[in-house]
Amino acid sequence: MEAKKVVVVGGGIAGALIAKSLQFHANVTLIDSKEYFEITWASLRGMVEPSFAERSLIPHRSYLTNGHVVSSTAINITDTEVLTADGSVIAYDYLVIATGHADDVPQTRRERLKQYQADNEKIKGADSILIIGGGPTGVELAGEISIDYPEKNVTLVHSGYRLLEFIGPKASNKALEWLKSKRVKVKLEQTVNLDSFSEGAYVTSSGAVIKADCHFLCTGKPLGSDWLKKTVLKGSVNEFGSLKVDVNLRVEGRKNVFAIGDVTDIKEIKQGYLAQQHALVAAKNLKLLITGGNESKMATYKPSGVMAIVSLGRREAVAQFPFTTLIGIAPGFIKSRDLFVGKTRKQMGLEPPSCGC
Repeated sequence: MEAKKVVVVGGGIAGALIAKSLQFHANVTLIDSKEYFEITWASLRGMVEPSFAERSLIPHRSYLTNGHVVSSTAINITDTEVLTADGSVIAYDYLVIATGHADDVPQTRRERLKQYQADNEKIKGADSILIIGGGPTGVELAGEISIDYPEKNVTLVHSGYRLLEFIGPKASNKALEWLKSKRVKVKLEQTVNLDSFSEGAYVTSSGAVIKADCHFLCTGKPLGSDWLKKTVLKGSVNEFGSLKVDVNLRVEGRKNVFAIGDVTDIKEIKQGYLAQQHALVAAKNLKLLITGGNESKMATYKPSGVMAIVSLGRREAVAQFPFTTLIGIAPGFIKSRDLFVGKTRKQMGLEPPSCGC
């Protein structure tokens, strides 16, 4: 009997894992605009230590040894096929949408590594650095720079009334105090007009002038779902751009289409480890369907409670658990040293690298 065709659109945290999990159970094709899988929560360490990115940028073909990779962008979906920008038409029996957030990164791993090197040179060459955005990306970048380059003058500007608004105020207050202890200047409830840059200074919405040699924009990225609004799935995209899914992670109204990761409308914090859980649940359900199993036996996904760990440099972190909030070396031991890179590589069936492959 011919193997069922499973097409996965998006090669991020969720898409890479489900493709890897299904490759010996179906004819799997992964469509991704880039040729590698990036462990995104490790990206900020790569900016202060470019060699770290050798471990966190993984060619798709390193883990997808029994599948197909199409390095292009999906542009349309019909009831039976996916069309890509390079002209490919890929038939499917089952489809998985895992496009996450839109992120403009290079197609090749080599160019992405060069980008990390350029960011590192930018940091090293600056005396003063402006970080725009006080979510997890901005806070973690400020932490990385303040620990690895303590002589730098770092300013973080955030439009919200507190940092890390996706978690509770205790955690955000602890992160704020930690940053201040590392000489990071934090300006809340302000924005920066990048067009205002002149003679080494930026002007905030409150009129404050910030001297900085360079800046890093760490604000949120849009969901990677705009293209879906012109496909057969357009009716399943809600007003926020999220794909509506049921408890089995199938797209609303579709029997053979799943969605996983940040692009879904699941009401929980959007985090990498939860995207991995989506992938494992959807993979289990697809294996059941592929083998003709009873739909009533499909696994269900239950949204996670509020839990998050935000790294603060190489040794410390702030963590929010269901019943407590911690900061310091204890939560840092869980995440900050390796940023779960070793664990993720192991999950993808890869040995610790000597070459970054």
